[in-house]
Amino acid sequence: MPGLGAVSSLLLGAAILVALVREDPIADLSPLEAAMLLGFGGICLVMAGSIIDGFRRHWTYGVQSVALSGGILVALLVAYGSRSELQTVLDRAIGDISLGRTVVTPEGEVVAARRSDGSFVVTGKVNGREARFIFDTGASTVVLRAENAAQLGIKTETLNYSIPVSTANGTALAASIVIERLSVGPITERNVRALVARSGVLHANLLGMTFLERLASYEVRGNRLILRGKDSDVSRSG
Repeated sequence: MPGLGAVSSLLLGAAILVALVREDPIADLSPLEAAMLLGFGGICLVMAGSIIDGFRRHWTYGVQSVALSGGILVALLVAYGSRSELQTVLDRAIGDISLGRTVVTPEGEVVAARRSDGSFVVTGKVNGREARFIFDTGASTVVLRAENAAQLGIKTETLNYSIPVSTANGTALAASIVIERLSVGPITERNVRALVARSGVLHANLLGMTFLERLASYEVRGNRLILRGKDSDVSRSG
């Protein structure tokens, strides 16, 4: 039935969008619960159309469709009962598939999903140029890889690599810089102290405490990292 098919497609598409993009509750439902409800409605319409078409062809096909639909409904109920575990899997899948993907809530919060390795990767901008960072409260400063710093317009050949830093591979030398403007979503901080690590020392840029300590707050809630600026609309200097 074309009408049922079109409506079911819209509901299933809406379910996918809500699950992947929505962060805020919808009518007291979590995004996952709302997505499952929309998906349930879409699947029910698909099954209803299948049952009707089956009985139109022959009563045996109709009975088969009813039995199949019953099995699917049981599976959906089990999935709903395990929705918290599904949320964990979904969050980590988003973090792995969309590397650095962040969502900005209407309140100006920046939300990122945990990756399967337990880390949070966020996409920011250094002086207007895009860069990816690993959220790291153990890093006392923001740290850029020399390879990325050059791409961000920093003249690495003029830097003085004289500051010792500890890394997973031991002690290395880094150079002190000041980032004129560092942004993550709508959160912008100016004159952020940072380090540039020598080439080959780090595998990723680190979003450390010289940026994080300026925020109103940051927290890890389940598999979500939430960053809140003191004023998302006004950049600050410090």
